[in-house]
Amino acid sequence: MSNFKMAVVVIHGMGSQFSGAQQPSSVLTFSKELRKRVARFVGSDMGEVAWREIVWAHVLQGRQGEYLRRIKRRTGYDDVRSFVVRNLSDAASYRQTPDGTDQTYEDIHAEVDRVMEDVRRQVGNDAPVLLLAHSLGGHIMSNYIYDLQRHEARTGQTMYASPVRNMQTVAGIMTFGCNIPIFLFAYPEDSIKPIDPPNSALPAGLKFRTWWYNFFDKHDVLGYPMRDSAPAYDQLVASQQLRDVSINSGNIFTSWNPFSHNGYWKDPDLYEPVGRMIRNMLRAL
Repeated sequence: MSNFKMAVVVIHGMGSQFSGAQQPSSVLTFSKELRKRVARFVGSDMGEVAWREIVWAHVLQGRQGEYLRRIKRRTGYDDVRSFVVRNLSDAASYRQTPDGTDQTYEDIHAEVDRVMEDVRRQVGNDAPVLLLAHSLGGHIMSNYIYDLQRHEARTGQTMYASPVRNMQTVAGIMTFGCNIPIFLFAYPEDSIKPIDPPNSALPAGLKFRTWWYNFFDKHDVLGYPMRDSAPAYDQLVASQQLRDVSINSGNIFTSWNPFSHNGYWKDPDLYEPVGRMIRNMLRAL
């Protein structure tokens, strides 16, 4: 029987933050340093927390790399082009299409499926979950939860047999460097609907008033506040369900420029709130 009482599930954002073959979700890569810092903050209780990673970069890396190799002799600025292709094309490729050819969208969500099944097996059907999502990962998790909620609203039935797989035991979401707002311009503002609180299967003590914290750095051109993106998000902020938190991520070389986008992972302005949320969740169990 597992000693884990809760799970932290971390998803990366755009870009090649991890390269190589698919690994078990318990093998930490891009979030390894963040977990170390959170563990030091939380202390011995961290042994009750299963920390799992969602890695999806490999879904697109092969085609991106092959394209860069094909054009290398005809173009310059290889490092810059690689950055553009491996970052911006992630965002462009992850979308649903009217003709149903959105295989990238489905393949990335399949990676989320795989990890959430790992969580179910390790922690249980009703385990509370804390989601940590960087950059495009916030958009991915929002869509993933939204699709499950829409399926239940349309059919009257959940997609899976266990609450943890249906994303009904998510006590908290922490996005950082989140770019959800830039994906909303294609829709009329009044038609935009955020996810409902993904905590319907949790006991009252784990239904926190603020269940979504969105951390952003004003120097990070890929990270945005959720407020002012649509009236429905403004309502989440007004009801204190969603809180935008302005921080200064990175170090003396990165905190004042766009490189702050990757500075969140080691910043106490992020890992200390994550640690406090974990403590609050464990106390409520």
